[in-house]
Amino acid sequence: MNHTDSPLWDLSPIYTSLTSEEYRKDLESIDMLYHLLKRELDAFNVTEDHMIRLLETYGNLSDTHETLDAYVHACLSVETTGASAVQGIHDVARKGLLVKKGRTEMVLAIAPHAQEITSLLSHCEVLEPFAYAIEQLLLEASHLMAPQEEALAYALQTTGADAFSRLQEVLTSTSSIRWDESGEMKTLTELRALAFHPERKVRRKAYLKELELLKTQELPLSFALNGVKGTALTLYKKRRYPDALSCALDASRITSGVLTSLISSIEQRRGVFNRYFKAKAHLLGLPVLSFYDLFAPVGTYEKNYTFTEARELITSALGSFHLPMGEAAEYAFENGWIDASIRPGKVGGAFCTFFPLRRESRILCNFDGSFDALSTVAHELGHAYHDTRVKDLPSVHRAYPMTLAETASIFSQFIIFNETRKTTEGEQRLSLLDSFLQDASQVCVDILSRFYFEQALFDVVATGEASADDLNEMMESAQKRAYGDGLNPRELHRYMWAVKGHYYSADLPFYNYPYAFGQLFALGLYREYEKDPEGFPHRFDVLLSYSGQADASRVTDTVGCDIRTPVFWLESLDVIERYVDEFAALAGYGAS
Repeated sequence: MNHTDSPLWDLSPIYTSLTSEEYRKDLESIDMLYHLLKRELDAFNVTEDHMIRLLETYGNLSDTHETLDAYVHACLSVETTGASAVQGIHDVARKGLLVKKGRTEMVLAIAPHAQEITSLLSHCEVLEPFAYAIEQLLLEASHLMAPQEEALAYALQTTGADAFSRLQEVLTSTSSIRWDESGEMKTLTELRALAFHPERKVRRKAYLKELELLKTQELPLSFALNGVKGTALTLYKKRRYPDALSCALDASRITSGVLTSLISSIEQRRGVFNRYFKAKAHLLGLPVLSFYDLFAPVGTYEKNYTFTEARELITSALGSFHLPMGEAAEYAFENGWIDASIRPGKVGGAFCTFFPLRRESRILCNFDGSFDALSTVAHELGHAYHDTRVKDLPSVHRAYPMTLAETASIFSQFIIFNETRKTTEGEQRLSLLDSFLQDASQVCVDILSRFYFEQALFDVVATGEASADDLNEMMESAQKRAYGDGLNPRELHRYMWAVKGHYYSADLPFYNYPYAFGQLFALGLYREYEKDPEGFPHRFDVLLSYSGQADASRVTDTVGCDIRTPVFWLESLDVIERYVDEFAALAGYGAS
């Protein structure tokens, strides 16, 4: 259901249109900015002035392209058939080749001077704030191929791994299967949406139809997945990474020790999630949940919010935690930053995008009046608040890793959950708790299964090719290992490898564990807030501002969170256990 008070966003402060003079001017400036960068590289020498000018010049190039790219994708997201936006995507992507080339040339230009640069950083106070960014460039240099090879790899990726990714998107978004005797057809998207249906026979039928449909596509999808992972492994080897996980850890700015602490903690507390699954099975009158029962609704949450009501609740709750957060949310509402209306031609889902040249964000969502939709708005406003904390920093300090990218968003969402929980009881409270625990179990337990699967997949592709049967077996094995006795082992989802687009990106190996990191880190932050409600908000702001200026461990140290050992992660999981206990009590399921 659409809401008449759901707003459209205002993109005019970014660019008035794709044909505006300012847009064309910025698009054409990419060439000029690239040549300015080249001039700096041609005259490169290891001095503090030159290092700072180099970072500023590349930052201007990167910020201009990022603003253009965010704008054309924003235009396309609300008018997916718009020819001008499609052309804009093409034009900006073409300019992106120059940005990629410029970064590669910059990194390779400074690489031979690594020792001199390191020496300069050790005693130059002016460069000290940029030390980490420069060290990251030197690390990147150690993994680059020759310039001609990097250019070839980038050019070939659009017709190679990226094409396989697009194939997966097209196959899974356009396929359909006959639903019933009337001849009604349902798409894969529609079948997956029925996982939330209140009737179990409908959920099970949709699950079986989904498996049936994916069976008809398993051959091209398995070829596509092998192609993506094969390309990725070839490039990782050429770039001198020992394995795909090492590349992912560098991008996440964490060590293998931090990842081990995170994964081992989730494994150690699997019983917490299994207790939730068993309590939910008890509520549904089942001996055990099947995969298609994970999202079955329990309780009732009858409240339907107008967008105005959602706005009032969000700004009030965020403002109660930290006044600047509430003010930032109000500014976003008041100044046309949010597109919430559901309409034809608009993409589903939600996102927050940032425009560096304008220092503004925009949020897309599809507001239907539900609590989940309200929570999504709060989540995206959290991202926008993170943007406000870094918007005035140099470009190199705004690039925070995915492990920290969900910090403010999940924290904001959790504030709203707790605020709403205070005023609900009975069946509404049960429904609210289930919504939170559904998300938590997906981000921890299902993500764990995806991590296991991807580990196994890379091992197989390193020496050969994984058939569709191999992929099915690996996925079922990963799910059994992650879910344990929480789910019926005979009714898992062996084709989950086919529907999760994250697997089909050569540039993003292990695009899974950062979600678990983000969820548990945000919950750990909430524990810190409970210890010090008065002083914590300032520390929270410092954390967000610093998020792109150091590795994740040093950033999280600023709020007293040691992510290197399991203790922190186990305490975060204690927060989830607190709500599992409450859910089980309301469900009448045993004692903890």
